[in-house]
Amino acid sequence: MNSYLREPAVSGIFYPKNQKELTEDIESLFKDHNFGPGNLPPSSNSERIYGMVSPHAGYMYSGAVAAHGYYELSSSKFESALILGPNHYGLGSDISLMDNGSWETPLGKIDIDSEMAKNIQHNCEVVNTDASAHARDHCIEVQLPFLQYIKSDFKIVPIILINQGKNTCKKLGSDIYESIKDRNFMPIASSDLTHYEANNLAHEKDNLLISAILSLDVEKFYSVLISFNVTACGYGAIATVMEISKRMGATKGKLLKYATSGDIAGDNKSVVGYSSILFV
Repeated sequence: MNSYLREPAVSGIFYPKNQKELTEDIESLFKDHNFGPGNLPPSSNSERIYGMVSPHAGYMYSGAVAAHGYYELSSSKFESALILGPNHYGLGSDISLMDNGSWETPLGKIDIDSEMAKNIQHNCEVVNTDASAHARDHCIEVQLPFLQYIKSDFKIVPIILINQGKNTCKKLGSDIYESIKDRNFMPIASSDLTHYEANNLAHEKDNLLISAILSLDVEKFYSVLISFNVTACGYGAIATVMEISKRMGATKGKLLKYATSGDIAGDNKSVVGYSSILFV
């Protein structure tokens, strides 16, 4: 079988290219950043985490917000991370999965959980195997160094979506759950929230959307998304992970941190919103 190595597409742009610098950067996002959790992992969290929403911009913008989720996740035991995000480039199929090979970051290689990926592929008719869709996209890649920092041994199943429609994502979530419910995995939705609006407006819209996410109500989530025109890029990934988490036993979402690029970097005219949310 041809084993594919997915090399970093955004190292040196979204996060440092050098291993030592990257490790130091992640540590300072955990420990020293005004918007970070203020401590290095592991956390003493004993609550069962069923899933997570994490942002995916450059670390200087969203890294400190992302650190909150990974801080809490650092005390969870799981074998594989199922990471879903939006397809930013429209390459490949509607819903694209990588089912073999590995991903590389400056912190090393992570193997794909082929068995889990093939179960999903086999049981979810909307999913296609397509490595090309993942070649340039950053939404999964930027999550990986955080995972590598908090966990020494894990595999991944990467999925990116062009089709993020409500019915598609509800079905995708339930089909994924049915196909891997006996496995010890952590579903992660990689998504930013409002894009390129004034800071106060982004806060308003994102608060409405976050409230729907915390209620684990997929219908309400899509209704807010459409009614208020919330420009969250990975909304389908969030909905899918809500669905999976609910089926795994989650009863609510828990907001750990919300901030915009304006709050963090100071330009309030055109911001992007970031959230770290757990499903518990």
